Amino acid sequence: MEYVIGVFAVLLILFIKILYDARNTEKQNLYMLKKGWGNVPQQEYTDEKFQSLKYYYLCNRRENLDVDDITWNDVDMDSIFMLLNNTKSSIGEEYLYSILHHLEYSKEELEKREELIQLFQKNEVVREKLQASFLQMGKLHNISFYQYVSAMKDIVTKKTYRHHILAACLIGCLGWIFVAALSGFTLAPAIIGTIAFVCINIVQYYKRKAEIEKYFTVLSYILRLLYSVKKIVKLGLPELKKYETELQKNMKAFQKFQSQARFLFSGKNMTGSLADVILDYEKMLFHTDLIKFDNMVLEVKNKQNELNQLFEIIGLLDSMLAVASFRALVKEHYCSPVLKKGSRPEISIDGMYHPMISEPVANSISEKQCVLITGSNASGKSTFIKTIAINAILAQTIHTCLCEKYEASYFKVYSSMALQDNLLGKESYYIVEIKSLKRIMDQLTEEIPTLCFVDEVLRGTNTLERIAASSQILKGFSRGNVICFAATHDIELTYILEKYYSNYHFQEQIKDNEILFDYTLYKGRAVSRNAIKLLEIMGYEKEIIEQATKEANTFLEKGVWNAI
Repeated sequence: MEYVIGVFAVLLILFIKILYDARNTEKQNLYMLKKGWGNVPQQEYTDEKFQSLKYYYLCNRRENLDVDDITWNDVDMDSIFMLLNNTKSSIGEEYLYSILHHLEYSKEELEKREELIQLFQKNEVVREKLQASFLQMGKLHNISFYQYVSAMKDIVTKKTYRHHILAACLIGCLGWIFVAALSGFTLAPAIIGTIAFVCINIVQYYKRKAEIEKYFTVLSYILRLLYSVKKIVKLGLPELKKYETELQKNMKAFQKFQSQARFLFSGKNMTGSLADVILDYEKMLFHTDLIKFDNMVLEVKNKQNELNQLFEIIGLLDSMLAVASFRALVKEHYCSPVLKKGSRPEISIDGMYHPMISEPVANSISEKQCVLITGSNASGKSTFIKTIAINAILAQTIHTCLCEKYEASYFKVYSSMALQDNLLGKESYYIVEIKSLKRIMDQLTEEIPTLCFVDEVLRGTNTLERIAASSQILKGFSRGNVICFAATHDIELTYILEKYYSNYHFQEQIKDNEILFDYTLYKGRAVSRNAIKLLEIMGYEKEIIEQATKEANTFLEKGVWNAI
């Protein structure tokens, strides 16, 4: 009898400890949510992590409508994503990564996102309750939830009788100990048998678990997803009624899945609490999760549509929470864009800045035709056109621009900027560049205007052919349904294309043998150069500087180069 009382006492203590851990976890989570809101998200990223983030987008990619890989890399949208990614779930961050690629061309979807963003900005209670639910779901480590759910149809299942036998043997040995203790028999054989089956069960558990580990992780995550959905529905928030209705409808399809999964996963969060630890040991010893694995996989296979619906809704809510947090991060330095459909493309931006620069200089521009931007090295040309591209993408994805005003057409956004030689493909820089420009030309249509960005067009070839070819390519862009921003050092292009392109420039001042940039955009073509001056500042010989200056001036006067 004393043994029984002792067991009940231990169970009572464990129960109290579990309740305490749960309450303490809730307090810690709320503190983390408040602290993280409106701050730069702290998360580590690896190549493997980014590969896992891509899968959902790649499965839903639209040819010639989304932000393609070249443009994404040119403007370093991975960094923008990391700045935005204050999501709390794997589903949320996969969805956010996708929508940043997925340009919208009508107002309905963007208005829906704006409505959610404003709700989360204004209603702290709503957002914290939602974030707490998503935080309990957590994030998978370098695994695409969407990818592994989609791949479950290919899983080869195995018979579970072996796990039933091992679990039964261990239970029998434990029962043997209990009976022997009550009856006064020797405990040694029962203890030896128990230890033996504990070892066997643990080894067999991890052997099978290794084969299905990632899928098992995803099944566990589905259970956490369903638990979070249940909590969200119970909140009964009037502002989210239409989403709660859809969540509840799709959640009902997983009642059988939930009943099979109950108590199998350390399941509702990933806190490492005492309850989680106890459940982990229970699974290792009795294989309860392995026994149910095949049936649960079958349920997921049969409920792909409902699971996709849950993914879409949770992804939307979590990603828009992240956007609302991003707006809090940039404070008042953002606006909601005004997007238009019309016969002629146009763009007008006031007070625009780059989000990755700590002390940015704001610039403005308003144009209905293509633009050439000239200026010295490091004066701000490339950063300026990247900033426009980033704002255009954010306008048509998260309905948030980093400027005082953004009014523009709905655009397809393309760039050809940060290109590299393709050594594996045995392609020179010039070949890579002309292919990149050709891809922009090939997707031009009259239905949707294109906003394109070119940095140092055809820099990979000789001066004569570069100017001849680039002038015709840029002229070709100007004739289409396009606004092209091209940064160049070739002043000749500003004269050749004067009828088709507006001219803007960046400039610098030289003071105390130092070049100073104000990073401000000015109208007109550049009239200054600094390449030779930079040689002087870097300590090149005086003769080199003088001769270079002389040769440059001679060319400007006569239009030909002298032999040295």
